[in-house]
Amino acid sequence: MALITCDFFSESLGLSCSMKVILPQPTVSQIGMRGVVKAKKHPVLWLLHGLSDDHTIWGRRTSSERYMAETGIAVIMPNAGKSFYKNMATGPAYGTFLKEELPKIAQSFFPLSPDRRDNFVAGLSMGGYGAFLLALSQPERFAAAASLSGVLDIANLTREVKGIDTILRDAFGAPSKISGSDYDLINLATKATSSRGPIPQLYACCGSEDFLLAGNHRFVAHAGKIGLPITYEEHEGASHEWAYWDRQIEKFLCWLLVREKRAG
Repeated sequence: MALITCDFFSESLGLSCSMKVILPQPTVSQIGMRGVVKAKKHPVLWLLHGLSDDHTIWGRRTSSERYMAETGIAVIMPNAGKSFYKNMATGPAYGTFLKEELPKIAQSFFPLSPDRRDNFVAGLSMGGYGAFLLALSQPERFAAAASLSGVLDIANLTREVKGIDTILRDAFGAPSKISGSDYDLINLATKATSSRGPIPQLYACCGSEDFLLAGNHRFVAHAGKIGLPITYEEHEGASHEWAYWDRQIEKFLCWLLVREKRAG
């Protein structure tokens, strides 16, 4: 695998920003790894960070590069600050950046497939929310999305996480306006099932000791009521921790490859 750091200027953000990129590399003699390239234009996993981190965190806390080696999938890891992957009420327009500008920039730099069937998005915590937000608001762009210990019921987050109000106001404005809006994943899920368009396949997981567990339960229960397909796994004893996410990002990749074989 080739690991690249890209610094570039974003027109939508009006500032310089960074992303980490993992590109497939064909290798046969690399110790402990075998690299694979499956196509001239690589399938892409857009991998999102959590609230307290940045674009470097997946490479520093997990073995994601090693897990990716035999998949032939490229990975784009952008930096989105504390935006919750949307245009901030009191900050940069990260939603426009992620939905419109970044795909064009990344595809101009690297041989990435623009096809829906080749594009996936995943993240942890805030990034899990972002993954489902991007997938459910742009179902024509993503074939699958994964939330690892994600914020899946953001409308009720202030009741469950102390001190989150200020961060939510910076990103959303008044937190009380989130429920029923286009930033409420439960509302977006309902819209997705009532539309005639494609619906991304969803994967979610959470630990039994995670403070976001109740929100995951509420989202998954709602998905069941409205007929939204989702694969959900809950793991006894796991909390909001990197050891868990390291295991689960590898597991998600296995799930993704099985899904691709079935689709193919």
